[in-house]
Amino acid sequence: MVAVVTMCFIFAMISFVTNMGAPFGNIWGFTYPWAGMMGNMMNFAAYLFMGIPAGNMLVKYGYKKTALIALIVGVVGLAIQYLSSIFGADIQAGTLPGFLAEFLGTPEKAGQIIALNLIIYLLGAFICGFCVCMLNTVVNPMLNILGGGGNKGNQYIQIGGTLNSLTGTLTPLLTGVLVGTLTKDTTMSAVSPLLFVGMAVFSVSFFIISRVNIPEPQAEIKEKVSVTSPLKFRHTVLGVIAIFFYVGVEIGIPAELNFYISNLQDGGKIIEGASTVGGTFAAAYWLLMMCGRFLSSFISGKVSTKAQMTTVSVVAIALLLFAIFMPSDITSDFNGVPVPVKCFAIAACGICTSIMWGGIFNLAVEGLGKYTAPASGLFMTMVVGGGIMPIIQRKVSLSVDPITSYWVIIAMVAYILYYSLIGCKNVNKDIKVD
Repeated sequence: MVAVVTMCFIFAMISFVTNMGAPFGNIWGFTYPWAGMMGNMMNFAAYLFMGIPAGNMLVKYGYKKTALIALIVGVVGLAIQYLSSIFGADIQAGTLPGFLAEFLGTPEKAGQIIALNLIIYLLGAFICGFCVCMLNTVVNPMLNILGGGGNKGNQYIQIGGTLNSLTGTLTPLLTGVLVGTLTKDTTMSAVSPLLFVGMAVFSVSFFIISRVNIPEPQAEIKEKVSVTSPLKFRHTVLGVIAIFFYVGVEIGIPAELNFYISNLQDGGKIIEGASTVGGTFAAAYWLLMMCGRFLSSFISGKVSTKAQMTTVSVVAIALLLFAIFMPSDITSDFNGVPVPVKCFAIAACGICTSIMWGGIFNLAVEGLGKYTAPASGLFMTMVVGGGIMPIIQRKVSLSVDPITSYWVIIAMVAYILYYSLIGCKNVNKDIKVD
């Protein structure tokens, strides 16, 4: 149980680190509009490069050492992001050290240094992505193993997911308390307290995890396991694809919803307060995700993962079809903004996507035995879908309109439904896994 609590704590940390970077992206977005989501993109890109190495680390070093290494990497990533805040503030204040002031000489060079700070920030975000990738690689299979796989394993993952969503909801509140309202005059140094909080959390976590006894099932495996070994299993391969699409679904739904509501117009002008309402609906989506995971953590011990996944996939498709075909002129007043009723249906999809991550992982590693650790690395690689698929959806949105872009989401959820019904069946039981 101590190990379960520790893994759930790590699950919460993953969301804390991921969501903490949002204000930094917003600040850079004032200077470089294209840079607003680049920190988020670098986080997801890191999964592509680190997923398989993280799986190999589980096999070679074990769960505990991999988690500890991840925390050290996290501190390094946050420290690099802090470096990006130092000289940027000095440039604005005109208090650069003498040698740098002499080197800059002209405003053009000052601008170059500010651009360099952006590169440093993105590098830090990329390294933090390595950290959360390794932590994810550890926590998902470990909770599944501690639960003995099956329904109980899924139940433990959903409990961890609930805490993950909780910190995802609370982190923006912490950001507001420590930083306040962000404006174009807000400097990176103004949000640096968040980085120190993050480094402190990582340091405390390192101490706690180093003292906790965590089972190491891979230690009993004498045979060398290849990172490609899990690809022998059809249900694992199809599950890896499902995870790629799922992360795109999870990120894409609230992102386009926020964009759609924030740009609601009346007489050719954006409605006052629309952006605030858009953020509220996006937050409601994440809140419903937390509620869904919390509910699933109670019922997963009795209701099969397959049944839950099938149900939420069908409901999500129904909600999205309702949103696409519902006329936009049917509205409901929300804080003075006439919000199309279809937006409520889109936000409600949070209750459906809530259990998909844990459910897909649970189904895809069922019966893998010694191949579970490298499979976890393959899964983390596919988290890059959260950076790729929303970009594709964004292109559709800009080419047509935001609501039409939800056909991309429906296609991805349809695949997840196929996986839940048919693709998750293990047809390779003849392969020795112990």
